[in-house]
Amino acid sequence: MEDKKEENAGALSERPETTEGAPAGGTPPAGEGAITGGDAAGDKPPKGPSGFKKVFKKFNLYLLLFILIVIIAAAVAVVSYINSKKAPPTPSITSQGLDSDSLKQLANSDATVGGSGQTLTVQGNAIFSGQVLIRSDLSVAGTIKVGKEMQVTDFTSSGKANLNDTQINNLQVANGAVFQSSVTLQKDLNVGGNATFSAPVTMGQLTVTKLIMSGNASLQVPNHISFPGASPLRTIDTNVLGAGGSASISGSDTSGTLNINTGGSPAAGCFAAIKFTQAYTSTPHVLISPVGSGAGSLDFYATRTTTGFSVCTNNAAPAGQTFAFDYFVTQ
Repeated sequence: MEDKKEENAGALSERPETTEGAPAGGTPPAGEGAITGGDAAGDKPPKGPSGFKKVFKKFNLYLLLFILIVIIAAAVAVVSYINSKKAPPTPSITSQGLDSDSLKQLANSDATVGGSGQTLTVQGNAIFSGQVLIRSDLSVAGTIKVGKEMQVTDFTSSGKANLNDTQINNLQVANGAVFQSSVTLQKDLNVGGNATFSAPVTMGQLTVTKLIMSGNASLQVPNHISFPGASPLRTIDTNVLGAGGSASISGSDTSGTLNINTGGSPAAGCFAAIKFTQAYTSTPHVLISPVGSGAGSLDFYATRTTTGFSVCTNNAAPAGQTFAFDYFVTQ
């Protein structure tokens, strides 16, 4: 180390001195030794990086890209929010007039738009002043509002349908039907299955094949009850009625009256045998009530089968008397 220091000191001592009064760093006068460019450059310290470069190196390029994307997204969000606050423009429908020649041309022509596999979409409103014919099904995703009458041959609703005033010639309901208000039927009502009514039902005439009252139901009839029907057949015994006696019947299989006129010398036995117009499935119950003093003096009884019954007496009836027997038959 000491040898290197001595060599450097010797080299400096051997340098020629500058002319006194010469400007520092200027060109030495002629004839005098000048400092070489290499020596002059070696005396100045090297320049370091600028302050801007130091700051720029601290940031990553990807970070700058991320900040740029955030700024763009914020600008898009602000613009979208401002546009959403604006009132949408009111659509206007412009009309176009047609002269008589154009109308004649349209009347004598038929325009076809697209094919069967294509769909025609109308974004705006459409007004049809005349009739519209739809050859296939009509599917409506929204609500149908009809200002006047709507006549359809077949109407099928898979969801709910609110109908204010509707006239239907033939109504077929596959599932349940709920009527929240009054229902007026101008003609007959034919029910193929069961009908359940949880509220009172008012009708002028009810015709049923079988009326079944289930549970603890009760039948209240404030007015008269009648059992009309065809009159059953009757077969009389002239020996019991007496000579010249006769018997007739009025009523039905359910209820009626057996009228008797006795002749001369009646005998004990059955006055008449009554045959039902429709036989019962099992032997019915027959109630007999005597009418008149002549019938009340008799020891009468009845015989019954599924096809009819007979009114009989154990003692002979008084001769030349008119009396009757009322009957009521239940299953």
